[in-house]
Amino acid sequence: MTATSFDTNRARVIAIAADLFARNGYHGTGMTELGQAVGLGRGALYHYIGSKEAVLYAISKDQVDKMNSYAEELLDQGLEAEELLRQMARGLLRNIAEHRAEWAVFFREYTALTGEWRDHVLTARERYEGYWRQALSSGVRDGVLRKTPPLLVKGILGMLNYTYLWFEPDGKLSPDEVADMFLDALIEGIRAA
Repeated sequence: MTATSFDTNRARVIAIAADLFARNGYHGTGMTELGQAVGLGRGALYHYIGSKEAVLYAISKDQVDKMNSYAEELLDQGLEAEELLRQMARGLLRNIAEHRAEWAVFFREYTALTGEWRDHVLTARERYEGYWRQALSSGVRDGVLRKTPPLLVKGILGMLNYTYLWFEPDGKLSPDEVADMFLDALIEGIRAA
């Protein structure tokens, strides 16, 4: 078996696990149920994922890692603060729209992780919040945004993150349109006088 087919099969198992965990909960989904859903016996299933907690870790960390990479790319472009914030919000909502099950699992279930896995997920999440703080700070530094408490980042991300509960990818508004509406309201509220 090539590394590519292993990776493809592993990604398929993780995607199906994300759907099951999002629907039934992490603790409400057994390995037997996962094996049946992916059409693999217990041995083959463990070959691809190692353990149920390893799947939860992969689901929880993958999307946060993608968002960290995206934020780093944007920060490297030297965008003005408002455009940086807008692009970060758009990227996040696009990702949530494309990976609703994974985000549902992340927000509801990451606390079931233990030890280093939980630490890694929390560190990745904090790093992402740090990129938002950097974007806001650059706006303050440039004189286009007023200084805000660091806690505001959690409020902004809460507003964006919890769209996984209600956003319909086939609905009237695109992820970019929702992100722009939220960012317009936010930026008008913190724009420097």
